[in-house]
Amino acid sequence: MVFVPRISSDKPALIVELKWDKSAEGAIAQIKERKYVQALKDYTGVILLIAVNYNKETKKHQCIIEKFQKE
Repeated sequence: MVFVPRISSDKPALIVELKWDKSAEGAIAQIKERKYVQALKDYTGVILLIAVNYNKETKKHQCIIEKFQKE
């Protein structure tokens, strides 16, 4: 999922990957490997990569938020 601020670019755009019984680290890796950031190639503000994993057995979640650095 990609969320882009409508009014102001002083708010970050978000790229969110949700996983079920996997890992948040793997979700961040997927965002990078599949180049999801290309969907925001013309966006000039800050982009945050957000990965959330939910563990069905333990009923706990893990979340990683990473600021994307444009090259």
